[in-house]
Amino acid sequence: MEIATSKVGDTAKHAAPGGPAPDEIVDKAATGRVGPHAVGRYRLPIAALILLALIWGYSWVVMKIALDYTEPFLFSAMRTFFGAVSLFIVLPLMRRPLKPKAIGSTALLGLLQTTGFVGLMTWALEGGGAGKTSILTYTMPFWLLLMAWVVLGERLRGFQWVAVGLALCGLVLILAPWRLQGKVSDFLAVGGAVSWAASAVYAKVLRKNHEVDLLSLTAWQMLLGSIPLIAIAIATWEGRPEWTGAFIVALVYVTILGNAVAWILWLYILDSFRAGTAGLATLLTPVIGISSAWIQLGERPGVIEGLGMVGVVGALLLVAIRELVTGRRRR
Repeated sequence: MEIATSKVGDTAKHAAPGGPAPDEIVDKAATGRVGPHAVGRYRLPIAALILLALIWGYSWVVMKIALDYTEPFLFSAMRTFFGAVSLFIVLPLMRRPLKPKAIGSTALLGLLQTTGFVGLMTWALEGGGAGKTSILTYTMPFWLLLMAWVVLGERLRGFQWVAVGLALCGLVLILAPWRLQGKVSDFLAVGGAVSWAASAVYAKVLRKNHEVDLLSLTAWQMLLGSIPLIAIAIATWEGRPEWTGAFIVALVYVTILGNAVAWILWLYILDSFRAGTAGLATLLTPVIGISSAWIQLGERPGVIEGLGMVGVVGALLLVAIRELVTGRRRR
């Protein structure tokens, strides 16, 4: 599953793993009072948002199942390379440019967004639970707030400090640093979240300096970012994957649904809603990940771990609520 940030700012608006998101999104919704015609036209975007959250949320279970049949870096290389290919097929169909721009900057973005984020996240999934890994990965918005504060000079305001503090408390409860045995996968997941946040900050810088098409940039960074994963997969090769029905279905799911279809849905949602409202999809994603892992994989968090997960989700909810309130004031 891949995610990105639509704007690195004091609201830390966020999107799905796999590539960068727009620096600024123009709100095309009518301002003022919403009438019955406006409500009707939002039915499809709302349905798309729910479908996207379901695709991304359930992908954690799908990836966990896939890792029973292959190595993490081989799976990461396969899903990102074939995911990039699927996006390159979509580009001409959506009349988007195929030619890359700022290839060096795009390669660095791919190193952070695809190599670092996807590689570490998948490696974490090999030894960790799907639900817990999804929660730890979704600490990204809070690392993003801190990085934007340090690198971009975007100050945190009172409400954001509350969210960051709550998230960090939840993170401590999940990681349980007083009991480090068997926690390697947890720290790998946090490392993936940090890499994802760094890619979002860099995406903002890149998009300020270069005029690029979002979908084209996503495809190219994913392709370039898959190259180091392919190299690592070759270096750590221990055998080919077991081409079982479950593995094939999982690979198709993350390649087609988790990449091509999800990105088309995301662009449609961004075109229909404010970016902050669209970001609510990312709040639903870890909740669905935890629920589906509990139901299908029998992953039941302990009391302390569960409290930590509640803390992180609660912090995400605070960020989403603030974004919605801020968005209404701006109208």
